[in-house]
Amino acid sequence: MRHLPYFCRGEVVRGFGRGAKELGIPTANFPEQVVDNLPADLSSGIYYGWASVGSGDVHRMMVSIGWNPYYKNTKKSMETHIMHTFKEDFYGEILNVAIVGYLRPERNFDSLESLISAIHSDIEEAKKRLDLPEHLKLKEDSFFQLPWTNWSTLPLLIIFHLCFKAVK
Repeated sequence: MRHLPYFCRGEVVRGFGRGAKELGIPTANFPEQVVDNLPADLSSGIYYGWASVGSGDVHRMMVSIGWNPYYKNTKKSMETHIMHTFKEDFYGEILNVAIVGYLRPERNFDSLESLISAIHSDIEEAKKRLDLPEHLKLKEDSFFQLPWTNWSTLPLLIIFHLCFKAVK
């Protein structure tokens, strides 16, 4: 995909409340404005990459971009699963993501169990791909090392416009 890697940051907002509770796979959700600013030709689907919360450590992540056919969403969403256990929720914090690869298109499932199984398979595949040197190097990208420390003083509109594609 020509838009990858794609770098994006925005405030974590409450989602549908099903990631951790119903699926056992917590997600951090971007606000609609961030999703609306994704490139128009960035396909919906399941992607993998790197993420950090605020100025914290960079971790593997997987992100679903689209309408979640199983749940029949009417609004496009961007739900990020960070492969790390956090001690507490981080709503209102800034989520930084580098999307580096595409796993698969969105699809519907016959059952919740099938959906959960597919997500776990996606997580394992994402881990393998992120270990490849060309993806591993992006964990150290300067995008994650910029001194973005005082987000509360920035107008939210500016944060939404910090989503951008890599021009490398």
